[in-house]
Amino acid sequence: MGKFDNKYEIILYWSSEDEAFLAEVPELPGCMADGETYQQALQHVEQVMQEWFETAQELGRSIPEPRGRLMYA
Repeated sequence: MGKFDNKYEIILYWSSEDEAFLAEVPELPGCMADGETYQQALQHVEQVMQEWFETAQELGRSIPEPRGRLMYA
């Protein structure tokens, strides 16, 4: 993982519709994952974040600087 790892806000919540925990990274468009447990969803989204960074680099797209805690609630 690179210099941005674990500096982005991750929102974790239970989805009754999906019957799974969902983890979203609001600053990285489309970056989300699910899991049967809270921990599994977090682990999965960390892998998806790495893939998101790698894909952005391969396509020459910029990676947004992490802003820390966002005000959504």
